[in-house]
Amino acid sequence: MNAESDERKEVAATVADDSATGDGRTAERELGSRAPGFIRASRVLHLSWQVGIFVLGLAVVGAGIVMLPLPGPGWLVIFGGMAIWATEFVWAQLVLRWTRRKVTEAAERALDPKVRRRNIILTTIGLVIIAVLVGIYVWKFGIVMPWKIDQ
Repeated sequence: MNAESDERKEVAATVADDSATGDGRTAERELGSRAPGFIRASRVLHLSWQVGIFVLGLAVVGAGIVMLPLPGPGWLVIFGGMAIWATEFVWAQLVLRWTRRKVTEAAERALDPKVRRRNIILTTIGLVIIAVLVGIYVWKFGIVMPWKIDQ
């Protein structure tokens, strides 16, 4: 518990310093458990709460992993499970902060006109290559409609 408490104090101080400097960053929430006070007051109750949160988050993340190859919003569900874990565990909060930062950076890069132009050019080249390959296949082997296939 002491390591988590020290880390929370350091992050809180860093966030306070960043907010005081006015660099435009929003203050991030303090790290640690977000369980109600009466649950945190009892060690046994808090431990059982953490186990319940872990099992619930594990079930959601597991469902998201299953949805990756199957139809469904796999990554969205996985991040939902991480958000459930982040209500109680510092490591999940740090992973979500890192993920949020990387997604924001990627979105900013994607909106850059040079990057958009490059992506459009690469997509066009890829589609042309696929069209040429499909054309060569059709020229070489022809198209046989499914209802005209001899068995």
